[in-house]
Amino acid sequence: MKKLQIKQLIEKIEGEAELDFTFSNGKIEDAKINFGFYRGIEEILQGKDPRDALVITPRVCGICNHAHLIAAVRAIENGYENSGVKVELSSKAKDIREFTLACELIQNHVKWLYMTMLPQLEKYLHQESEENYAIKGTYLSSIITKALAIFAGQWPHSSYAIPGGVTCDPTHLDVMQVQSLLNESITFFEQVMTGMTLDTYLEIDSVSTLHKIEGDFGKLLYLMGSNEMAEIGQSHDRFIVFGDSMLSRSGKSIVTTLSKVESKYVQEAEQEGTLAKAVTYKQKLYEVGPLARGMVAKTPIVKNLHKRYKDSLLTRVFARVHEVALLLNHSQRLLERLVLDEPSCVLDANIPLYEFEGTGIVEAARGSLIHKTTVSGGKISQYEIITPTQWNLSHGNQEEQGIAIEAMVGATSIEEATFIFRAFDVCSVCTTQ
Repeated sequence: MKKLQIKQLIEKIEGEAELDFTFSNGKIEDAKINFGFYRGIEEILQGKDPRDALVITPRVCGICNHAHLIAAVRAIENGYENSGVKVELSSKAKDIREFTLACELIQNHVKWLYMTMLPQLEKYLHQESEENYAIKGTYLSSIITKALAIFAGQWPHSSYAIPGGVTCDPTHLDVMQVQSLLNESITFFEQVMTGMTLDTYLEIDSVSTLHKIEGDFGKLLYLMGSNEMAEIGQSHDRFIVFGDSMLSRSGKSIVTTLSKVESKYVQEAEQEGTLAKAVTYKQKLYEVGPLARGMVAKTPIVKNLHKRYKDSLLTRVFARVHEVALLLNHSQRLLERLVLDEPSCVLDANIPLYEFEGTGIVEAARGSLIHKTTVSGGKISQYEIITPTQWNLSHGNQEEQGIAIEAMVGATSIEEATFIFRAFDVCSVCTTQ
């Protein structure tokens, strides 16, 4: 049986990737994913003051840099706690950190929807419209990152989160400005993305009511559904989440069974043909990201979609856009309860700690992000960054193929496979940092 191998450079993701497809009988039988770039951020950090990670790691990526900052500061705080220093952030600092992280996730998901998924879907289906999706995506992402920057000082590459809290001390006027920008973002979601109020959208909890969604999100769902794309792209149906917040909970889901997780069982491994490392949990491959968060948190509409379509392309795409609504609603609650007269930071700037190990975990846009630091003699001796895309794009092992590879197997064309690939919201920049 003759097999055909085709290499394809994939753009319209965060960075670039090369896919090596193997076709058999007109369908994709296997694929290899190659990330050819490498900057060595982990090596750059060696010998630096541990707090330098707060400036350097946000430069890992231009679109999820804030998540790297929060993971880095949590790693230091965890190291302090492991050394006996009490670190109890004020609710003000916690809420500001969570709000700014939510803003970053919103801008990422919106850019992915408008700059990747909608135009690529229309191109794949040969139904290209005259819509300027880039302007729409840029508009909302710029609004929500302005709100982020009022607290963080700038975006991207902010360093306002420090051990013990944050450097900002917002006023009531600052909060009013942030609220105005958030309201503008919600209006865009309602009028352009879904054609319904945020509250009405959040009431949708079953597949039978998806037809009520209008706007650009409704268009995406209609195009996928009417072109028999709802059930393609299924993978291993295993999900994992390590970050805890008001919107996510840590745990792993195998089909529908939930259980606890511990980051100590996460392992990296070198892979042949790529600079990206593979990641497993107890030697098993798991999907991370909005779909994983929805499954572990038992989000009703995500669970309902999964019951019918499993871990398909449709379920994966829906979960990411749905998270925008959850984050907008959550951000409102965070602003409403923000206590401005609490301290912004609870730790002294010069804590004399020279030996510690710490782990910082955060739910970034693409899934669980883990930073591990080891400090010896007051300097970083080892730094490890495990990114979400490493989970989703691992090649696999002797037992099974990687998450994204399994999802692409069975596709009848490169165009179909690469659309499935992009649904994972790939970031090669973080993966080969």
